[in-house]
Amino acid sequence: MKVSALHIDDYIQGKPWTYMKHTPELIVMLTHNDVTVPDAAAVFARCQHTHARYWGFKEEGLSFAEMQALFAQMKACGKTTCLEVIAYTEPECLHRAEMAAACGCDILMGTVYSDAVHAYCRAHGLRYMPFVGQISGRPSILHGTPTGMICEAEGYLAKGVDGIDLLGYRYTGDAAALNRAFIAAVHAPICLAGSVNSFARLDEIKATGAAYFTIGSAFFAHAFGGDIADQINTVCDYMEAPHA
Repeated sequence: MKVSALHIDDYIQGKPWTYMKHTPELIVMLTHNDVTVPDAAAVFARCQHTHARYWGFKEEGLSFAEMQALFAQMKACGKTTCLEVIAYTEPECLHRAEMAAACGCDILMGTVYSDAVHAYCRAHGLRYMPFVGQISGRPSILHGTPTGMICEAEGYLAKGVDGIDLLGYRYTGDAAALNRAFIAAVHAPICLAGSVNSFARLDEIKATGAAYFTIGSAFFAHAFGGDIADQINTVCDYMEAPHA
């Protein structure tokens, strides 16, 4: 049966498809315009007691030592951690996977899929959620067709990846239609990443049954209020509320 929102922790433990979790979960990204903000550690320290359980940032913007320290800070607070990588060649993607593992990160998101990156993640205990479609630029843009992306995702899932990172709202076509079609067709944890910047989009995400969604730039642009910690709780509470 189709799972409305299946989380990675349950998916990788082999729980049955009858598991139902209807609330897409926020991954807070300490990023702006696809680059980690320079004061990410200070922002996290101010927001660590919010409702968000999943936290991450990009591979650009901090030194490796700063990345290690921030992931350690997040892990000490009991958070599940994500590194989202925007890279387009296998050597770049593999290097970033090595960085994620060295930082003790839980989930590697993004990268253009490669068997080498996938094998590295499996060998080093990283969960892997690659991009689908044709990605370009930074901030990244998504090109392609829904049918092509669905087929691509099914191929990666057959190889054993843990989920898919879909840049749905960065799509050059009809983003809402892509998100609906993709999540309805792909039976695995899906993260809708990028440009989630309005309550209308939160409503769309709730309706799709995505497992996760990311917000980064929108928090720093105050799309959901003033203080970042208050915005995080506002979004988490909004997603838990019954859908209209």
